[in-house]
Amino acid sequence: MSENSLAKHDRTVFFVSDGTGITAETLGHSVLTQFELLRYRPQRLPFINGPDKAREACARINEAGGRDGKRPIVFSTLVDPAVAAILRNDAQAFLIEMFETFVEPLERELGLQSTHTIGRSHAIRVNSEDYKNRIEAINFTLAHDDGQSAKGLAGSDVILVGVSRSGKTPTSLYLAMQYGIKAANYPLIPEDFERGQLPSALPQHKDKIFGLSISPERLAEVRHERRPNSRYAALENCREEIEAAERMMRREGIRWLSSTTKSIEEIAATIMQEVKLERRAY
Repeated sequence: MSENSLAKHDRTVFFVSDGTGITAETLGHSVLTQFELLRYRPQRLPFINGPDKAREACARINEAGGRDGKRPIVFSTLVDPAVAAILRNDAQAFLIEMFETFVEPLERELGLQSTHTIGRSHAIRVNSEDYKNRIEAINFTLAHDDGQSAKGLAGSDVILVGVSRSGKTPTSLYLAMQYGIKAANYPLIPEDFERGQLPSALPQHKDKIFGLSISPERLAEVRHERRPNSRYAALENCREEIEAAERMMRREGIRWLSSTTKSIEEIAATIMQEVKLERRAY
């Protein structure tokens, strides 16, 4: 969307933080998805950790408001009261201060003062068992992507199966990075369907297996981007592979879902629930 193509309901939305801005952006996006008619242009402003940077952020916010003809929406997770005050006083925007919204009421409820320390959550992660679990899970998942290795599968938390390009790799990495889950994944290929059996490394771990399927049309579209005009990407071939994979999963009693209309967050949350996995990283 160009800068001059803002529709009636469009706004520029800023996510301002003294850290990476990921928390502000994640929460902000979650709130904004409730407004179906809103189209917005996101701008992340990370590492706003001093007065000078705060004033620079205000200048960018005000410039966007002047250009758009509408005041921007700003989601802020600034912790330092002095820095947050600059944004509050100088930014010509609709400002949502998440620290004030969540932390101050908790201080009153708990009868405790928060540390007001910048980047504290990230420091805790780096020095915690959670962080170690996350790194170990990512390394495990990368080593066990696409059936690369059967070694150490006993140490996996979940094993995803499905035809090629059904979403196994991104889901596995998301589980590792967000939850600290050791996720392996195996492709189901025509040779498996001809034998009528799962890959030989998997039957002994059936309690950990979860299947992903996808609509033939969507699969053909995805595969066409990788190998245009190939049998691999042909709709009829995709339909045959998916039907065979779903038959196998039903026969083997494997839980599965279609990834066609689900976000990776929804897929991961379903897997966590169905396989009864516990989060190991935050």
